[in-house]
Amino acid sequence: MKPATSTPTFRPLYLQIKSMLEESLARREWGPGEVIPSELELASRYGVSHGTIRKAIAALSADNLLVRRQGRGTFVATHTEEHSSTFRFLRIRRNDQVDEYPASRLLELRRGKATGDVARTLGLKPGEPVFGLRRVLDFDSRPTVLDDITLPVALFRGLTRARFDAYRGSMYGFFETEFGVRMLRADERLRAVAADAGVADILEVPVGEPLLTVDRVTFTFGDKPVEMRRAVCVTRRCHYLTSLN
Repeated sequence: MKPATSTPTFRPLYLQIKSMLEESLARREWGPGEVIPSELELASRYGVSHGTIRKAIAALSADNLLVRRQGRGTFVATHTEEHSSTFRFLRIRRNDQVDEYPASRLLELRRGKATGDVARTLGLKPGEPVFGLRRVLDFDSRPTVLDDITLPVALFRGLTRARFDAYRGSMYGFFETEFGVRMLRADERLRAVAADAGVADILEVPVGEPLLTVDRVTFTFGDKPVEMRRAVCVTRRCHYLTSLN
């Protein structure tokens, strides 16, 4: 039997153009919320057909990087838009089906050093400086989610409690607006746990209450990990929602 041989792979032209456009977005050639050049302009810029550009833009729209608006053009997606991505990364929803963006309360902001696990997850060297944030999300004025978030200091220099508290909007909108870090996708792992004394006190539930934990790693351009998060959620009033296509 002959050994298997590798064969050249062919990448469609529209995917090559998509990568070039994504590099321009990563460089902030067009910032969040800004309109990008027309399809005809982009076709001329890259020397390809109008149809190729249209397919590349459609692929970027499917990845939630661009937003098409009828009669207005194509815009760079932003976490600050109320209807585009407000609930994209918020997977915890109320059981009564009411779409509520929870109130956020920052309990702690500290600076520390990346441990081995954190360094491996975020692509850092052990001991590199990181920020640790602990916050509570209130649904219907009741504590429902306890978030422990780790961020590399290098990407979020100047982060302070005052700056965090002064921002009005989602956390990912804050990261994008204040630090130029756009969250594009996330990997999550879910499991059930029992509330220990500390968590039970914060979430106002009995010790031993069944809770849902969601471990998330969030990525920006170039599939670079930029956030590590553990959310502990009360499921009496809420549930985790996902859509499968």
